[in-house]
Amino acid sequence: MASLQQIEQFTAQKHIAVAGISRTPHKFGNSVFKELKKQGYTVYPISLHVAEFEGIACYKDIASLPVEVGSIIINTKPEQTKILLSEARKKGIRNIWLQQGSADKETIQAVINATDNVIAGHCILMFTKPSHFMHRTHAFFKKTFGQFPR
Repeated sequence: MASLQQIEQFTAQKHIAVAGISRTPHKFGNSVFKELKKQGYTVYPISLHVAEFEGIACYKDIASLPVEVGSIIINTKPEQTKILLSEARKKGIRNIWLQQGSADKETIQAVINATDNVIAGHCILMFTKPSHFMHRTHAFFKKTFGQFPR
Protein backbone atom coordinates (compact mmCIF):
# COMPACT_ATOMS: atom_id res chain seq x y z
CA MET A 1 0.00 0.00 0.00
CA ALA A 2 1.24 3.47 -0.85
CA SER A 3 2.06 5.87 1.94
CA LEU A 4 0.45 9.27 2.39
CA GLN A 5 3.88 10.79 1.67
CA GLN A 6 3.98 9.05 -1.73
CA ILE A 7 0.48 10.27 -2.52
CA GLU A 8 1.35 13.83 -1.51
CA GLN A 9 4.48 13.66 -3.68
CA PHE A 10 2.27 12.68 -6.62
CA THR A 11 -0.44 15.28 -6.05
CA ALA A 12 2.21 18.00 -5.64
CA GLN A 13 3.09 17.57 -9.33
CA LYS A 14 1.55 20.18 -11.60
CA HIS A 15 2.03 18.47 -15.00
CA ILE A 16 0.16 15.16 -15.11
CA ALA A 17 -0.60 12.93 -18.08
CA VAL A 18 -3.84 10.94 -18.02
CA ALA A 19 -3.82 7.72 -20.04
CA GLY A 20 -7.19 6.21 -20.78
CA ILE A 21 -9.13 9.07 -22.33
CA SER A 22 -12.16 7.57 -24.06
CA ARG A 23 -14.78 8.39 -26.66
CA THR A 24 -17.31 7.11 -24.12
CA PRO A 25 -18.25 10.26 -22.15
CA HIS A 26 -18.64 8.79 -18.66
CA LYS A 27 -15.48 6.68 -18.52
CA PHE A 28 -13.40 7.24 -15.42
CA GLY A 29 -10.27 8.45 -17.23
CA ASN A 30 -12.33 11.29 -18.69
CA SER A 31 -13.63 12.20 -15.23
CA VAL A 32 -10.12 12.22 -13.77
CA PHE A 33 -8.87 14.46 -16.57
CA LYS A 34 -11.73 16.95 -16.16
CA GLU A 35 -11.40 17.09 -12.37
CA LEU A 36 -7.63 17.60 -12.41
CA LYS A 37 -7.98 20.31 -15.04
CA LYS A 38 -10.67 22.03 -12.96
CA GLN A 39 -8.35 21.94 -9.94
CA GLY A 40 -5.59 23.77 -11.80
CA TYR A 41 -3.32 20.93 -12.89
CA THR A 42 -1.85 21.05 -16.38
CA VAL A 43 -3.14 17.77 -17.81
CA TYR A 44 -2.08 15.93 -20.93
CA PRO A 45 -4.57 13.44 -22.39
CA ILE A 46 -3.26 10.20 -23.86
CA SER A 47 -5.47 8.15 -26.18
CA LEU A 48 -5.00 5.92 -29.18
CA HIS A 49 -8.58 6.55 -30.28
CA VAL A 50 -9.37 10.20 -29.47
CA ALA A 51 -7.72 13.08 -31.34
CA GLU A 52 -8.87 15.85 -28.98
CA PHE A 53 -10.44 15.94 -25.53
CA GLU A 54 -11.81 19.00 -23.75
CA GLY A 55 -10.21 21.20 -26.40
CA ILE A 56 -6.74 19.71 -25.91
CA ALA A 57 -4.98 17.55 -28.50
CA CYS A 58 -4.46 13.99 -27.28
CA TYR A 59 -1.06 12.36 -27.34
CA LYS A 60 -0.89 8.95 -29.00
CA ASP A 61 1.92 7.74 -26.76
CA ILE A 62 4.02 8.70 -23.76
CA ALA A 63 7.14 9.38 -25.83
CA SER A 64 5.35 12.36 -27.42
CA LEU A 65 4.65 14.09 -24.08
CA PRO A 66 6.45 17.34 -23.24
CA VAL A 67 9.53 17.04 -21.04
CA GLU A 68 7.86 18.72 -18.02
CA VAL A 69 5.47 15.79 -17.58
CA GLY A 70 6.86 13.76 -14.70
CA SER A 71 3.64 12.08 -13.57
CA ILE A 72 1.04 9.85 -15.16
CA ILE A 73 -2.29 8.40 -14.12
CA ILE A 74 -3.03 5.17 -15.94
CA ASN A 75 -6.65 4.17 -16.33
CA THR A 76 -6.53 1.57 -19.10
CA LYS A 77 -7.07 -2.15 -19.48
CA PRO A 78 -4.23 -4.22 -17.97
CA GLU A 79 -2.84 -5.25 -21.38
CA GLN A 80 -2.46 -1.60 -22.39
CA THR A 81 -1.11 -0.65 -18.95
CA LYS A 82 1.92 -2.91 -19.41
CA ILE A 83 2.82 -1.07 -22.63
CA LEU A 84 2.30 2.32 -21.00
CA LEU A 85 4.49 1.39 -18.03
CA SER A 86 7.33 0.44 -20.36
CA GLU A 87 6.93 3.75 -22.22
CA ALA A 88 6.85 5.69 -18.94
CA ARG A 89 10.13 4.15 -17.81
CA LYS A 90 11.78 5.02 -21.13
CA LYS A 91 10.50 8.61 -20.84
CA GLY A 92 11.80 8.91 -17.26
CA ILE A 93 8.39 9.36 -15.63
CA ARG A 94 8.84 8.46 -11.97
CA ASN A 95 5.41 9.24 -10.51
CA ILE A 96 2.87 6.65 -11.61
CA TRP A 97 -0.70 6.24 -10.39
CA LEU A 98 -2.42 2.99 -11.37
CA GLN A 99 -6.17 3.43 -10.99
CA GLN A 100 -8.04 0.41 -9.68
CA GLY A 101 -8.52 -2.23 -12.37
CA SER A 102 -5.74 -0.97 -14.62
CA ALA A 103 -3.18 -3.63 -13.66
CA ASP A 104 -2.93 -7.13 -12.25
CA LYS A 105 -1.01 -7.93 -9.06
CA GLU A 106 2.13 -9.09 -10.89
CA THR A 107 2.32 -5.91 -12.95
CA ILE A 108 1.80 -3.74 -9.89
CA GLN A 109 4.54 -5.56 -7.97
CA ALA A 110 6.97 -5.34 -10.89
CA VAL A 111 6.49 -1.59 -11.33
CA ILE A 112 6.68 -0.91 -7.59
CA ASN A 113 10.05 -2.64 -7.52
CA ALA A 114 11.33 -0.73 -10.57
CA THR A 115 10.03 2.83 -10.18
CA ASP A 116 10.43 5.66 -7.70
CA ASN A 117 6.84 6.48 -6.77
CA VAL A 118 3.96 4.15 -7.66
CA ILE A 119 0.48 4.37 -6.19
CA ALA A 120 -1.99 1.55 -6.75
CA GLY A 121 -5.24 0.57 -5.11
CA HIS A 122 -6.48 4.10 -4.44
CA CYS A 123 -8.55 6.60 -6.36
CA ILE A 124 -6.66 9.80 -7.23
CA LEU A 125 -9.82 11.85 -6.71
CA MET A 126 -9.86 11.02 -2.98
CA PHE A 127 -6.58 12.90 -2.58
CA THR A 128 -6.85 15.98 -4.78
CA LYS A 129 -8.07 19.16 -3.12
CA PRO A 130 -10.82 20.12 -3.05
CA SER A 131 -12.39 16.73 -3.58
CA HIS A 132 -16.00 16.09 -4.48
CA PHE A 133 -18.38 14.99 -1.69
CA MET A 134 -18.49 11.42 -3.03
CA HIS A 135 -14.70 11.13 -2.89
CA ARG A 136 -14.49 12.69 0.58
CA THR A 137 -17.09 10.15 1.74
CA HIS A 138 -15.05 7.32 0.22
CA ALA A 139 -11.96 8.62 2.06
CA PHE A 140 -13.94 8.85 5.33
CA PHE A 141 -14.91 5.18 5.13
CA LYS A 142 -11.37 4.12 4.26
CA LYS A 143 -10.13 6.01 7.32
CA THR A 144 -12.86 4.50 9.49
CA PHE A 145 -11.93 0.95 8.47
CA GLY A 146 -8.16 1.46 8.62
CA GLN A 147 -7.62 1.32 4.86
CA PHE A 148 -6.47 4.90 4.35
CA PRO A 149 -2.75 5.45 3.69
CA ARG A 150 -0.62 6.66 6.58
